[in-house]
Amino acid sequence: MSDQRNLILAIALSVGIILLFQYFYEIPRLQEQQRLAEIEAAQQAEQLEQSGQADAITPTFDPNVDVGAAQVPGTAAAIQAQTRDAALGEARRISIDNGRLHGSISTQGLRLDDLTLANYRETIDPASPEIELLGPAGSSNTYFAEFGWVAAEAGVAVPNNETLWVSDAEQLSQSDAAAFSWDNGAGLTFGKRIGLDENFLFTIERSITNSSDQAVTLLPYSLVSRWETPQTSGFYILHEGPIGVLEETLNEVDYSDLIDDGDIEIKTNGGWLGITDKYWLTAMITNGAPEVTATFRHNFAAGTDRYQVDFLGQPVTIQPGQSYTHEEYFFAGAKEVDKLDAYAAELNIPLFDRAVDFGWFYFLTKPIFLALIYFHSLVGNYGVAILILTLVVKALFFPLANKSYKSMSAMKKLQPEMQKIKERCGDDRQKMQQELMALYKKEKVNPMSGCLPILVQIPVFFALYKVLFVAIEMRHAPFFGWIQDLAAPDPTTIFNLFGLLPFDPPGFLIIGVWPLLMGITMFLQTKLNPQPPDPIQAKIMMFLPLMFIFLFATFPAGLVIYWTWNNLLSIAQQWLIMRRMGVKPG
Repeated sequence: MSDQRNLILAIALSVGIILLFQYFYEIPRLQEQQRLAEIEAAQQAEQLEQSGQADAITPTFDPNVDVGAAQVPGTAAAIQAQTRDAALGEARRISIDNGRLHGSISTQGLRLDDLTLANYRETIDPASPEIELLGPAGSSNTYFAEFGWVAAEAGVAVPNNETLWVSDAEQLSQSDAAAFSWDNGAGLTFGKRIGLDENFLFTIERSITNSSDQAVTLLPYSLVSRWETPQTSGFYILHEGPIGVLEETLNEVDYSDLIDDGDIEIKTNGGWLGITDKYWLTAMITNGAPEVTATFRHNFAAGTDRYQVDFLGQPVTIQPGQSYTHEEYFFAGAKEVDKLDAYAAELNIPLFDRAVDFGWFYFLTKPIFLALIYFHSLVGNYGVAILILTLVVKALFFPLANKSYKSMSAMKKLQPEMQKIKERCGDDRQKMQQELMALYKKEKVNPMSGCLPILVQIPVFFALYKVLFVAIEMRHAPFFGWIQDLAAPDPTTIFNLFGLLPFDPPGFLIIGVWPLLMGITMFLQTKLNPQPPDPIQAKIMMFLPLMFIFLFATFPAGLVIYWTWNNLLSIAQQWLIMRRMGVKPG
């Protein structure tokens, strides 16, 4: 009975990783892709003939405030599809360049709709294009931020996406902010000053001067709009889509849920709201403003899914001869954790680092990430940092592993006695289990303790997997030799002799060097462990390393390196203990 329990537990712990991978990744990814395709097809069939849609979704307003006929500015007709270059050439633009962001701002509409990331490329080739974050309306990547005013009374002219702003600025950089102005011809002068720090944070300062003889009531709004459903990683463990921290609570809304369930409105005091990709983020930060209305939105216009997140502020009344200024921040860039943490501390942004999807095990995942960052600062290589982290983890759990390996060595030492019991009892399984339990009790051996190292490894394994998968610091981080991206699988494969033969095998046959090394070390470790008395059980345990080779071939190379190195350390520790106890390894 004890051997059966050992087998079941070992298989459950090992094969469970394979099942979890399939259940939480492959199946949901395929189902989600199919569902989105069906939804999009149905919507296109139903609304293909629609036209005249605005290019920004109108936020709803506080029902306690009389806002009359106010509407968010937007174009009166659907935007015609065009190339990015054509869209960027429609009006005069102010260039953006602070060394980390490249792009421009159009003086027409004054949207942030042209940004690329200077330090990040599409591939590991340094000559590949910069990552394109924001794009103008009508281009293939329509994705922009807008900051404006809504008039509470009908007939008050406010700037919109067609407004031509006046500015003497030529460039927006870390040292040069850009100031813009527009006069509505009825006594209201609107100003906007946009600043940019050395990384990814814009400061948006909006002002109004009322030179008329009438009071005017306006509401500040800010929005991020994204057209078409972007290509996502498809992993259940990773959120990509609308996101925000409102009332100190993290809100993650999937694109598909927004399509199915409709708009979501939340009243909040402060917080941040945006759209996240795996590595990139846009986020509006309210900077401790009084209560605002945050809304997650979706509509289908001119054959395109359009997603929007927006803040709508409280009404502001500006008396004749008075001015008013409204300030907030906009983050657009890479989700570098040290930058997110710094902004959170400087501007008191709640849970800003949760833009990186560290998951439910944040308490474990974030420390592992910070440890890797620290070790990297010492050695300059994330692969080596992973090796050092493995040593630290092994040291922390050394007493527990030591006790476990001693118990396993004692079990291996008892195998001749166990074999005699098996032969003596024959098919009488109940009697065999009783005698085995009596033997364990006499020799003070716990047959379950051999599973402790696996139990200890699993939380660390998943936490490290999460870090390698979501942290941009690991993206395109090289190790040595052919591993030039620790966040990607080992690119080599045994089926073309690791590149010696001139053909590329299909994806499921990409079995690289590191997965093979991992499988070999796992097999050697299995040989050191006590063998189950049942030959069938022993064969199953010997088969597991082969299963893990195929599984780990799809995992990030950094994770395979961790597991392989961990196996080697475990083998060394177990071998030494067995030698000390007089147990013959193998």
